[in-house]
Amino acid sequence: MSSSSAAPRRGDRTDAAGVRPPMREALVAAAFQLFLERGYEQTTVDDIVALAGVGRRSFFRYFPSKEDVVFPDHERCLADMTAFLAASPEDADPVVRVCDAARLVLRMYAENPAFSVQRYHLTKKVPGLRAYELSVVWRYERALAEYLRGRLGGRPDGTLRADVIAAAVVAAHNNALRSWLRSDGRDDAGAAVDHALGYAQSTFGDVPVAPRDEAPEDVVVVVSRRGTPLWQVVREVETAFARD
Repeated sequence: MSSSSAAPRRGDRTDAAGVRPPMREALVAAAFQLFLERGYEQTTVDDIVALAGVGRRSFFRYFPSKEDVVFPDHERCLADMTAFLAASPEDADPVVRVCDAARLVLRMYAENPAFSVQRYHLTKKVPGLRAYELSVVWRYERALAEYLRGRLGGRPDGTLRADVIAAAVVAAHNNALRSWLRSDGRDDAGAAVDHALGYAQSTFGDVPVAPRDEAPEDVVVVVSRRGTPLWQVVREVETAFARD
């Protein structure tokens, strides 16, 4: 996450060096200061912009809603994940690749443990934020599933496998992430997520992958009259293949 968890004191619009923080970070910091002091439901957008010292239009330039200010970096992380998957080498193991993509989410949380823990406790208290968070998780899962469908879709049950693997990877990642957040960021997040994703990888790894440039199999249709001798049918089939 960004350094936005270091909320300013009232009336303090600059950091120790006398530098005003970027407006986006100032809005996040002001919002979380008020959420902690008053509660999420009792805080309005007007309250946030007043503390940050900006106008309402500035708030909505960065955040479509009050919920979005609670999750300020998920759009960036989702874009990073999508780009990471799109740049996957042709010979990459798809399960390993989606596990690595999930680690991008962990990296976002681990960039600022204090802010991530703060948000975790806030989200637990506000049902609306929990629902919003679930929608964000679904978007991550969908990005993983779309990549896997492209790699596995040409195989039997390829789409089913893609969706199941994506859901399993997200579940494994989130199980470890929540465990780290419950420790207030004191545990080793990387080790926990590696262990969880290792379990998913060992369960679903080594799946057969259809090469993206694989040509469809040739199909030869031979039409013969009823009663045609078998040897003649075989000859016609051999002749058809010989033309290639």
